[in-house]
Amino acid sequence: QVRLVESGGGLVQAGGSLRLSCAASKSIFSILTMGWYRQAPGKGRELVATLDFGGTTNYADSVKGRFTISRDTAKNTVYLQMNSLKPEDTAVYYCVAHPTANVENWGQGTQVTVSS
Repeated sequence: QVRLVESGGGLVQAGGSLRLSCAASKSIFSILTMGWYRQAPGKGRELVATLDFGGTTNYADSVKGRFTISRDTAKNTVYLQMNSLKPEDTAVYYCVAHPTANVENWGQGTQVTVSS
């Protein structure tokens, strides 16, 4: 099990930037995959970005070119840099870790609100 704590959410105007952080309770060096999902009001949870053990990234089409996922293994932290934010990016953002293929651990979420 990996405990995850997200931070960095908040209120920002359209076109602005935020950086979300996900601090893990143990070393992320050997975690299979980590990622970010989001859930907007009245909608299901959707993939935003993932980063696997080998450093390969994957992004939802809606955020490609605007969001960047990265990690700092020394700090056991994964980041989501969000630029050129749009009102439709408003959601609760969740960090997820897959220590193994059949295990997933979720954080509590952090609210991101983008005003127009």
